[in-house]
Formats: sequence, C-alpha cells, structure tokens
Amino acid sequence: MNHYPEAIVKLIHSLSTLPGIGKKTAERLALHILHAPDHEAASLAANIIELKKSVRLCASCFALTDRETCRICSNPGRDKGVICVVENPADMAAIEKSGAFSGLYHILGGALSPIDGIGPGDIRLAELFRRTRGNDVRELILATRTNVEGEATAAYIRSKLTLTKIKITRIASGIPMGGDLQYVDPLTMQKAMEKRYGI
Repeated sequence: MNHYPEAIVKLIHSLSTLPGIGKKTAERLALHILHAPDHEAASLAANIIELKKSVRLCASCFALTDRETCRICSNPGRDKGVICVVENPADMAAIEKSGAFSGLYHILGGALSPIDGIGPGDIRLAELFRRTRGNDVRELILATRTNVEGEATAAYIRSKLTLTKIKITRIASGIPMGGDLQYVDPLTMQKAMEKRYGI
C-alpha cells in the first residue's frame, strides 16, 4: 500500500473495516471514489454524516428511525395488539418486505448467548416485558433466528410470559435452521408468518 498517497491508504483502511469488505474491494472502492466527480464524493460524505446525526432508535420498538417514534409504531393502521419480536433491524426489514405482517415489532438487539457473555440484561428483554403489561398485547410472535441462540431467546421469553393471557407463537415453516431472516426471500417469509405455531 505504500505506493499510494497517505490519504488513499487511510480511506482503504477505513473501508476495509466495513463488514464484508476486504482489502481488495476497499482498494477498488477508494480508487472509484477518487475518480468520481467531486459532487458524488461530497454527496457520499454528506450522506454518511447525515446518517450519523439523524438516525436513532425508536423509543417504542427500537427500530432505526429519524424521529422519536418510527413510522410503523406511529401508523394508526397497524395492529397494536400483536408484537413480532426480532433480533435486529435487518430481520424486521425482511418481514416487512414480505407484506405478511401488519402488527408492531420489538427489536431485541441480539440474542441470549451465555457462552459469549450475553445474558437477559444485555438485550432489550426488560423493555419487551414492559410492553406486554396491561391488556393491549394479545399475541407475541417470536421471530428470533432458528439457531441455538435464537431458540434459547424464544424459550426464555416464553418462560417469562407463561402466566399471562398473551398468545405466544413462533414463526414456522420456510425458515431454514440456522438461517438469517435478512436473507430469506419474501415468499418464504410470508409462508413462515402465515404458518406460525404456538409454543
């Protein structure tokens, strides 16, 4: 890399820290940005700065938003009695793309993983349990991943809510074991939401 000016080396290093971007791809991207028109490079930089300044977590479901409450939570047409629990915003986006769900979401921000030191206090379980108090929530759909951590998280949530009147369901057929929701096609996601089952 020492054959490049320091500014290019720094940009290559910064880009290579992004997920899925290796040194070669980072080098190609840096050279593309260098040769792009000034307004495109400026627009990219401005968009990154704007993203960091304006995007926050929804006060209710913890989705990414640019306001206090996200568009889904503030939509009066959504069914506020059904909450779909997911691990991250990409999982929520995958379900939304399917068009199979019209309720609200709760984004945990991860899954239980004792081996990695992630316990109930490290993800948004307390906030979820607060949302289920009262008579508003009729059903909780557990759409955590179908790997060991996701299953453990679903089991933990179910165990904490067994004495409530809330119907607890789990997404069903169509999602492969160990699969990430963000990579599931819309039709498979739709079938999984339609055929969810009680646990």
